[in-house]
Amino acid sequence: MNLIGFYNYTVILTYLGAAAAVCGIFFSASGYPFWGIICLLFAGLTDMFDGKVASTMKRTEAEKAFGIQIDSLCDLISFGVLPLAIGYGIGLDGGFFYASAAVYLLCAIIRLAYFNVDEAQRQKSETGRRKTYYGLPVTTSALIFPLIFGLESLLGGAMPVIYQIALYGVAAAFIIKFKLPKPNKKGIPALVIIGLAIFVLVIVSGLK
Repeated sequence: MNLIGFYNYTVILTYLGAAAAVCGIFFSASGYPFWGIICLLFAGLTDMFDGKVASTMKRTEAEKAFGIQIDSLCDLISFGVLPLAIGYGIGLDGGFFYASAAVYLLCAIIRLAYFNVDEAQRQKSETGRRKTYYGLPVTTSALIFPLIFGLESLLGGAMPVIYQIALYGVAAAFIIKFKLPKPNKKGIPALVIIGLAIFVLVIVSGLK
């Protein structure tokens, strides 16, 4: 039986991240935002390395194009929808939250669609991996929102408000055009260390 799509090991991490994000959405909507945050961190970890895995295989142009599309679609779930579900899980509700959620999601969609177009054009004229991002990558949500959640003991009752304000700030950063260097071989370990530190912070916060 023929299936639509391309099936090889290069997409496994991407799919695992999306599956974790779906679980995180259900956890958060059910009143367990802590587990939603854990799923968000896991999705961020898988996204950090899925490109590295994909580069180990020689792919056709169609497979490369599929990889760009599937990565962005999964990113929309992991870093677009899941942070909003976490916001709902920590108690955000009402018109102001709905507005911030709509703005955040729309900006994430616009950024991901623009990235797809830009990356397809770049690959026609350049070889290798890109060195610069324009605007804030949506994947940074995997560090920003868990950090806010992990600081709950310091922020107290202000944490939900700060989380909601951050939705607006991060949304704006998605679509404001500024250059941001893509992490290189030295930068990736630093991001992993930061992610682990935030993970520990979240765990400690969850145990209190």
